[in-house]
Amino acid sequence: MKYLVHISRILVGILFIISGFVKLNDPLGFSYKLQEYFGTDVLNLPFLEPYALGIAVIVVVFEVVLGIFLLIGYKPKFTVWSLLLMIVFFTFLTFYSAYFDKVRECGCFGDALPMTPWQSFTKDIVLLVLILILFFGVQHIKPIFSKLGTTVVGLAGFLASLSFAYYVLMHLPAIDFRAYKIGDNLQQNMELAPNAKKAIIDYVWTYTLNGEEKTLTDRGQGPSKYDEIVNVETKEIQAADLPKIQDFSIESEDEDLTSYFLEKDKLLMIVAYNLKSSEKEGLEKLKTLSDEALKKGYTVIGLTTSDDATKQAFKAQYGWGFDFYLCDEKVLKTIVRANPGVVVLNKGTVMQKKHWNDIEDLKL
Repeated sequence: MKYLVHISRILVGILFIISGFVKLNDPLGFSYKLQEYFGTDVLNLPFLEPYALGIAVIVVVFEVVLGIFLLIGYKPKFTVWSLLLMIVFFTFLTFYSAYFDKVRECGCFGDALPMTPWQSFTKDIVLLVLILILFFGVQHIKPIFSKLGTTVVGLAGFLASLSFAYYVLMHLPAIDFRAYKIGDNLQQNMELAPNAKKAIIDYVWTYTLNGEEKTLTDRGQGPSKYDEIVNVETKEIQAADLPKIQDFSIESEDEDLTSYFLEKDKLLMIVAYNLKSSEKEGLEKLKTLSDEALKKGYTVIGLTTSDDATKQAFKAQYGWGFDFYLCDEKVLKTIVRANPGVVVLNKGTVMQKKHWNDIEDLKL
């Protein structure tokens, strides 16, 4: 039991730190995932949606800190009980999402390692077993430092986690795992790789022939002879590969301008998924930035989901000399974790990306 506890302690501690750090690197992205869980069609807790960011920060900081506490042996009973309660809740959540097909990606490891709810549920079951070993063998978890040393390391881990969360919220994620990161080409990420897997689907046909009911399983051809097709069921054997970017578009009221703008060699995109909820201080900075960019030969556009009346009102209020185009809200939240944020592209390749707090650091 002693050795099982030591092995479980290391595995659980490291996994919680890694999982927590990946989400801590992008707490805004995790808050979007929580909003999805809180939605009326999942957990039906819409009153929690406005607090998703605060909850996200608390959860991920607590996740990292518990991993640290476990490895250093700080307050073993409190740590193990907290781990057990957390994993029971996550296991329920991933099972619910998977069984009822509510959320396609669980967000456990953010964009670094996308996992389906069933994959995440399996991972949580393994963790639950390891944490139960810790629970029943908690007496074998001993501090690796003195009492003061353990307290200092635990407190330092908590403060470092909280500080890192604040930093990335005020700037951008330190590590960008998304398909819009600096150096990525959007046109290439919107295309399938030459060796992409195609979907494999089995068709189960129920039909009658000469008054007798029969079944046939094939890949879509169907029975060559039949009196009547009674029913057809499909089963996905292999899912098709999808492009890294699926829903990105730049649209006016009349046409799709995605290809037109992504061919520009100097394109500055101002991303504000919702102008009404954008940071006022950030909006005020866009006038100086856009005017300077236009003088230096950049094509400047805005991307938002706000309606035309709102776009025109904000354009008049702040004196912007550029137009806003339509793009999906979820995509805009993925492109840059800021509202507003700025992205500079050269023929579709992301050259720079900045939070509105760091607009002054853009090099035009």
